[in-house]
Amino acid sequence: MKRIIYITAFLLVATLTLSAQMVNKAKNVEVILKGGTLHTVSNGNKVADLHIKDGKIMAIGNNLSSSTAQTVNCSGKHIYPGMIDGGTRLGLAEIGAVSLTNDFNELGDFIPHMKALTAVNPNSVSIPVTRVNGVTTVLAMPAGGRFPGTSALINLVGYTPEQMFAGFEGVIMNYPSSGKRGRWDRRSEEDIKKDEEKATKKINDIWEKAVLYAKIDSAANVGNQKRNDYNPQMDALLPVVRGEAKLLIEVNKENDILSALKWVKQKGIDAALMGVSDGWKVADKIAESGIPVICGPVLGLPSRASDRYDVIYKNPGKMLAAGVKVAIRTRETENVRNLPFNAGFAAAYGMGTDEALKAVTLTPAEIFGVADMMGSLDEGKIANLFVADGDPFEPKTSITHLYISGRDVPMESRHTLLYDEFLERDPGLGK
Repeated sequence: MKRIIYITAFLLVATLTLSAQMVNKAKNVEVILKGGTLHTVSNGNKVADLHIKDGKIMAIGNNLSSSTAQTVNCSGKHIYPGMIDGGTRLGLAEIGAVSLTNDFNELGDFIPHMKALTAVNPNSVSIPVTRVNGVTTVLAMPAGGRFPGTSALINLVGYTPEQMFAGFEGVIMNYPSSGKRGRWDRRSEEDIKKDEEKATKKINDIWEKAVLYAKIDSAANVGNQKRNDYNPQMDALLPVVRGEAKLLIEVNKENDILSALKWVKQKGIDAALMGVSDGWKVADKIAESGIPVICGPVLGLPSRASDRYDVIYKNPGKMLAAGVKVAIRTRETENVRNLPFNAGFAAAYGMGTDEALKAVTLTPAEIFGVADMMGSLDEGKIANLFVADGDPFEPKTSITHLYISGRDVPMESRHTLLYDEFLERDPGLGK
């Protein structure tokens, strides 16, 4: 019976992969986008030409020309930097009900050395579905135990994970929770407190060992000695301990956020908070710490019956108003395509359109340390951008052209192929 199930699952995955490959190939191009309104994010809006060459934004200005470039008339249209989702499972999961297609959750509580990049599927059918909505880059992140692995920032074009890699990897840590895990949680208050203390002790013990390991490693390097041990978990934490890499801390409840801020300060860690659904309650404390936040999803329901219906929608704007650096994520797989609508709700509920656009472009690029390469329309940056006939946060807006790493990406996905198939369907034998 199991053999039949596995064979069926394999055939289903193979069928989906073939469907993904039906999308036309992205082509490396030299092109001048003429006369569009550039929403640069970094330097306001302006009507100008934009020249793409060798995968980068070669020039921005008026009356640009080149004997080797194609031209695209963008008069009356809007050009935006590609959107960046600060936390997803895109490329790591395909069908939730089929375990063989999910590769984001490994066994073990302390596995920071498990790299999401090695598990990314470039042929995922969800990738074309996502990018045609203007999302060009996402953080693919693992889930599971206390240290479930290392996330990777990827561009949504490439034949291999290495080709898709966008320059950032970050270890994920799920911070210990001091509250109930859900309505089904029947633990007493005493048991909850004991579990929290046990989990906090565990992360402190891990961190002390990581600090000691870093000292031993540094001493060995000074003496030009080779260590005889093999410890991939501690090797993965070395850059974090040395302040060379950012630790991404998943934390949501008010008390847990305050505890995480204190823990980060004590350990002297370069960190960013993720999730942060109760961030609006302690926004001033987060701002005081100077730690950036990647919050979301914004499209969601309140976690408590006592909360207002719009508390999740207002969360990004309230933190921003307090002085917090805020990026937005979906934490989705197949619905990462809804990132612009998450940002749109944040914009409508206090964040404002300009800041919401920044929260899915330049701000995540700054948090991930890749703002010199992406996140805004500036000369010299990678040509991750799209052309639209209106505001990308509006569902009625259509995206007409998409470029990722300077490649002209066809505006096709499994959805558009199905639409075209049934729009002009053959009536078959029933004539």
